[in-house]
Amino acid sequence: MNRRTFLSAAVLCPGISGAVAAQAPDAPEGAGGVSARTDCVRADAAARGADFFFRDGDRVVMIGDSITEQHLHSNYVEIYARSRFPDWKLAFRNVGIGGDTSAGGNRRAARDILAFEPTAVTITFGMNDAGYRRPEDPVRREAYVRGLQGMADQLKPRGVRVAVLSSSPVEEKDDGPAMQGYNETLERFAAAAREVAERNGFRFADQFRPHVAALQRARDVDPKRRINGGDAVHPGQSGQYLMAWAILRGLGAPNRIASATVDAVTGRVVEAENCAITAVRTGGGGLRFVRSAGALPLWIAPAGRPILEWAPLQEELNACRLRVIGLNPRAYELRVDGEPCGSFRGPDLALGVNLAGIWEGPLARRAQAVHDAVFTKNRYYHDQIFRGVVLNNQVPPEQKDGLIRQREAALPALEQAIAAALTPRLHLFELRPTP
Repeated sequence: MNRRTFLSAAVLCPGISGAVAAQAPDAPEGAGGVSARTDCVRADAAARGADFFFRDGDRVVMIGDSITEQHLHSNYVEIYARSRFPDWKLAFRNVGIGGDTSAGGNRRAARDILAFEPTAVTITFGMNDAGYRRPEDPVRREAYVRGLQGMADQLKPRGVRVAVLSSSPVEEKDDGPAMQGYNETLERFAAAAREVAERNGFRFADQFRPHVAALQRARDVDPKRRINGGDAVHPGQSGQYLMAWAILRGLGAPNRIASATVDAVTGRVVEAENCAITAVRTGGGGLRFVRSAGALPLWIAPAGRPILEWAPLQEELNACRLRVIGLNPRAYELRVDGEPCGSFRGPDLALGVNLAGIWEGPLARRAQAVHDAVFTKNRYYHDQIFRGVVLNNQVPPEQKDGLIRQREAALPALEQAIAAALTPRLHLFELRPTP
């Protein structure tokens, strides 16, 4: 099969000018003059990604089984990378297949991985490899290792960066500790995955242990509490956000989106990291300023938010802090571009508010737009190309390459929708004392 193309969303770092400032209603005079500061801020963001597995220009393939093919945690990982580094050129492809094992991944690596000439690959198997057996079957463990090593042998000569991921755990309905039954088997397979990664000089991301720990925290509160959603093997959105959190931690993802501290008495910007605060005005007991940032939060869909009770996703991946010092200890309404976005007391604002946890308003809509655009692109690729052609035995082999190229023609517009959602914006922030 001919090489299949990767089409990436390239979001440049445009200067934020007065034309963009018009998007912030009633923006104070001077709100547009922040382009140089924004460029500098973006450079700082890139530096903070120095240990991150993904890099600017990456073509990423994520291979795995049905849990990968759900297009949930893989989408969340992609959304995080694009939102956190919006000026990077990135392209992601999910080639998970339900029921697959590492042996299957090894057999199809040329077609489903190498055909894309990737620069980075994540490998996630184990759930099916272990055979749902208790105790562990050593023969199946050896087959798992052989499959992982087979993929390593194909990828290493091409200089591809590889991250081997442990499988997610199961969430049994049975009472008792989370680490029991099949999870004891999966823990041993996770150890085998680590050994393969270390032997080959690959990154290893352990999602298994952090995930089990979160399941146990819930059981400690209520022995019958189950938090993954979905079924025992296939987590729903909550469990898949938990997976993405553990995976991204293992891949060295930076935890901060942006941080700023403003003095409401003097109007001084005390600190600003990966954002710019301009046109600060005080008076009337409140504060207003224009904010631009070099990244967006990871959107957490409503069905996934219950997991925030059990895992520090917001603190460890999604920290977008705004501190305002010098306010009275009363309540203030936060408005962004004129829209109410919550009420906070002065002491809470002095400690800092995480803007990523505000689910309504302009910032939330922008983050959701990235989420939706990534889901739309990946749904099209999976349904129309990967499942629709590559894995479709009803399509004659001699017709597949042409049909793939034909359907790939729709991908640039889908990538452009992601780029449009990531376009930098200025936002007018106002804190108004409430009666």
